[in-house]
Amino acid sequence: MRRFSVTVNGNVYEVEVEELAAGASAPVAAAPVAPVAPAAAPKAATAPAASSGAAGAVSVNAPMPGTILKMNVTAGQAVKKGDVLCVLEAMKMENDIPAPEDGTIASVNVQKGASVNSGDVLVTMN
Repeated sequence: MRRFSVTVNGNVYEVEVEELAAGASAPVAAAPVAPVAPAAAPKAATAPAASSGAAGAVSVNAPMPGTILKMNVTAGQAVKKGDVLCVLEAMKMENDIPAPEDGTIASVNVQKGASVNSGDVLVTMN
């Protein structure tokens, strides 16, 4: 048996793999393994953030990795729940990122063309 550490969507899993002789076949059985605490990985280089002011009370995070195609808001702008804050391209699809509630944009943390990871803060609101 050989042990490996595999990272899937930011979660680290330890797996054991059995080596078979050439041409041999064995039944495949999978057992759930508890995730290991994710190791701090260096962040990939992204376009510079365009922070505008102090952080707000409500963070709007990227739901998936992708590229910012369009920013529809600026700091200080009032928005209503459901207004499109920005457009995120992921897997060749454009995804509108809506405002989760009524409020005012406190900071814009990304700019057009920026690459973002899942969970990155795009905008903060008050």
